[in-house]
Amino acid sequence: MSVSEAVTRGIRVHVAARYVAERSRPLRNEFFFAYTIRISNEGRETVQLISRAWLIEDAEGRTEEVRGPGVVGEQPVLAPGEAFEYTSACPLTTPFGSMRGTYQMVTAGGEKFEAEIARFALAEPYSIH
Repeated sequence: MSVSEAVTRGIRVHVAARYVAERSRPLRNEFFFAYTIRISNEGRETVQLISRAWLIEDAEGRTEEVRGPGVVGEQPVLAPGEAFEYTSACPLTTPFGSMRGTYQMVTAGGEKFEAEIARFALAEPYSIH
C-alpha cells in the first residue's frame, strides 16, 4: 500500500492506494489500482470541493491529465471538523506509476483555493522498479 498526505489551508488530504490483483491482467498490460481518499477540514472555515485535477504518470513517463467536477459525483461541503471519504480507481498499462493533483475548493465566503493531493505511488507489488 502507498500512502500520501498534504495539508493546504487546513484541508488535510490523506490517500491510501493499493494494487487490485483480481481486476488486473498483467499479461495484457492491464494493471488496476484503487485509492481511498479522506478529505478532512481542520481549518476554521466551511469549504466546498468544486472540482479535481489529476496528473497520472505511468512507468514510461506518459502523463495523463484528468479534470472534472467534484469527486464520485459529489461536491461535498465540509464544515470545520468534518471529513469526506471516497474510493476510486485508476487503470495503468504499466506495473507502476504515480498520481498527484489538486482539489479546487471554495470557502463559504466565496474565496477559491487549491488543496494539494501529494504524489502517491501506484505499484504492482511483485514488479521490480
